Amino acid sequence: MKILIDAMSGDNAPLEILKGAEWAAREFKDHTIMLVGDENVISDIAVKNEINIAGMEIINAPSVITMEDSPLSVVRDKRDSSMGVGFKALSKGEVDAFVSAGNTGALITGATIIVRRIPGINRAAIASILPLSTPVLLMDSGANLTVTSDNICQFAFMGAKYMEKIYDIDRPKIGQLNNGTEYNKGNALQTESYQLLSECGLNFVGNVEAKEVPFGVCDVLVTDGFTGNILLKSVEGMGKFLMGTLKDVLKTNLVTKVSTLTMKEKIKDMKHRFDASEHGGAPLLGIQKPVIKAHGSSDAKAIKNAVRQAIFFVETGINNDITVFAADYDDKKLIADAEKAYQSGEI
Repeated sequence: MKILIDAMSGDNAPLEILKGAEWAAREFKDHTIMLVGDENVISDIAVKNEINIAGMEIINAPSVITMEDSPLSVVRDKRDSSMGVGFKALSKGEVDAFVSAGNTGALITGATIIVRRIPGINRAAIASILPLSTPVLLMDSGANLTVTSDNICQFAFMGAKYMEKIYDIDRPKIGQLNNGTEYNKGNALQTESYQLLSECGLNFVGNVEAKEVPFGVCDVLVTDGFTGNILLKSVEGMGKFLMGTLKDVLKTNLVTKVSTLTMKEKIKDMKHRFDASEHGGAPLLGIQKPVIKAHGSSDAKAIKNAVRQAIFFVETGINNDITVFAADYDDKKLIADAEKAYQSGEI
């Protein structure tokens, strides 16, 4: 399997990206790690920092999409960027998956226009695992600022397929993020989505308040990308805050420092749970081929784990399941729309 890494995108590129690529190459020896970016810059950074990228094919791409660039730059003025060239390689089948820590808007645009959505899927969504004790998949965590109830329903189906495959959860529990648990809470989007989710055959557990999310009330949490991104960053920030506070408490005096030794493994486990880099990246569900969005501030560990995500994504064949669902969903929707039109006298 060939995994292509965007070496030039992200806050810590290219140094941390190359360190992560080297780490991934060591850990996933049965797979081929490739890089895309400015070949001269990549080689110079690798030599100066003694990073072993020997054996890694580098696809040259002279320009870079920055975090300030327009989302459309990937298909307009910066088609020769590491992201643009990476998407072209993925769309042509030259690689099996693409990992990037770059500009989210450009990543969504490039994936949608160059690689393209799965037929029948109206919007791709970023599927992020919230760093909590119990894994919760957040759909969408930043791809779509505004959505429809139909989009929400598709997010739920795709998220359910993902959790079934990756975490081996039978009939994942689906929750809708809302400001109350009552069926009529929220605005028109939430009430319409509630109705659709109740009727679509999924294991829908109803509306879920943010304060209940850490306690395992659902396996997949659906919402629009704007709200989802705020929740994701709030959870990540609170995790860092709690770990920092715990560290300060345990360093208070000699007694607390000694007691820390007896809790070393428990503290290590707690840190592991709240560490977003453990999950590495988030797949774009609904795109025809695997695209993994790594956090913009990804370090080497996060990039290595994003590669792991990409490998799992390909090996489990999640896209095949989503493709089958999308075709079936589209057919059912056409039938349902025809029935409504017939009953209203339109046809």
